[in-house]
Amino acid sequence: MRASGLLPLALTLIVSVAAAAGAATDPRRLPRSHPEAEGISSRGLLHFVETADREIQGLHSLMIVRHGKVVAEGWWTPYDPETPHELYSLSKSFTSTAVGIAIDEGRLRLEDSVLEAFPGQGPADPSPALRAMRLHDLLRMGTGHQTEPGRFDGMTVSNFLVHPVPFKPGTHFLYNTPATFMASAMLQKATGQSVLDYLRPRLFDPLGITQPLWGTNSEGITLGGYGLSIRTEDIACFGQLLLQKGVWQGRQLVSSRWVEAATSLQIANGSNPASDWDQGYGYQFWRCQHGAYRGDGAFGQYCVVMPDQDLVVAITSGLGNMQAVLTLLWDRLLPELRHGALPPDPAAAEALVTKLRSLTLPTPQGPIANPTSAQISGRRFKLPANDLKLESVGLEFGKDQVPRFITVRDGREESLVVGHARWVRGTAAKGTPNEEPVALAGAWTADNVFTLQMWRVRTPFRLTLPMEFSAGEMTVEPQWNVGFGPTRMAKLTGKAGD
Repeated sequence: MRASGLLPLALTLIVSVAAAAGAATDPRRLPRSHPEAEGISSRGLLHFVETADREIQGLHSLMIVRHGKVVAEGWWTPYDPETPHELYSLSKSFTSTAVGIAIDEGRLRLEDSVLEAFPGQGPADPSPALRAMRLHDLLRMGTGHQTEPGRFDGMTVSNFLVHPVPFKPGTHFLYNTPATFMASAMLQKATGQSVLDYLRPRLFDPLGITQPLWGTNSEGITLGGYGLSIRTEDIACFGQLLLQKGVWQGRQLVSSRWVEAATSLQIANGSNPASDWDQGYGYQFWRCQHGAYRGDGAFGQYCVVMPDQDLVVAITSGLGNMQAVLTLLWDRLLPELRHGALPPDPAAAEALVTKLRSLTLPTPQGPIANPTSAQISGRRFKLPANDLKLESVGLEFGKDQVPRFITVRDGREESLVVGHARWVRGTAAKGTPNEEPVALAGAWTADNVFTLQMWRVRTPFRLTLPMEFSAGEMTVEPQWNVGFGPTRMAKLTGKAGD
């Protein structure tokens, strides 16, 4: 999946640390507690958060749950508790859970043939390996493929089935998003419902996940391997359900047998003891160091479950080094865990609350007032054809020097307020099917360069536009913070219009 288009962002930061915030708790959700009451020192948590904030660039949210209670939670402005965040491959773990429930209900079996589930959609002469492929193989990423099928031709059942299967299923690990899609397709075929609709009454509603968003392919099948968007606490509730072996408020939502199987080693995937991508794979869950397991998604979307420590950590982010986050958990958080309660530490607890409430992603640094402002304010710079589909851009500076970013796409002009040393939230593509929240900030980072940044707060993506103005022209080289391919786009030169 590629990030393109001009996107939206959010500005508010809402943070709380358990009982310190004193807010009422939704009875369907996770209760709050002081860290010391759950065997973690506030001082240790403070050091962990400070290190994460300093060393892991691009964290969006963090929620730590010990003994079933939230002991620390924070959102880096412009991200917030209520806006769903794209999970990417963390979606896979929810698809696995849907399959597990369907198996518990007798609608699917691990031994079900993938090919036989879709008569008439496979090749005329299926290979023995394809004939041998089972639902079990889809879930453990052991389909026998050498390359992922259909990623660039379209995620469809037929594209998957016609792709070569050179290895015997179960003998070769290949991380395989289309395999998860096929598990979603098998569930939809067996139940008559998409994974999203199937999970609503069985998982999402009981956990209080009220606004799950999940895309479908051209055939109307839930993507399965990616595409789910939910909130940080939704992720934490899912992790706590797993930690409790499928029980939620006394109700068995998922069988303990399935949770145990899905989170246990089902296939080997490497031998590096220091890599959390080499600890083995279950049914759409990664095994981790320290007896932990996790669901995770591109650019740092995590649901980490540590049964030995009775701990769940939910994280959303937009970063490139995903191992760095897990290493920080092992090095800075695990050593702080104790079996019993600790004496209160009011000073450290207050410092932790203050830190969590002040978390923010950095903004472009520089002045907002600049002689160049008057020269370019209100002018439109027409752009050549580009991947962002921008026809023209411009800046307008009011009397108070508050800038507005003006864009034209598809003949439609849009104006968004740009914050200075703070994120200002707006809505991009307002009133269209592509409408989404964004947050903007900017500054003059050189005499003739205004650097604008835009976070798409439902996603991991930030777009940086360093706009250089000179002699009736504007030159910009757009850049994304992360991506599945090159993050730096082609340089564009815009000519000033009338």
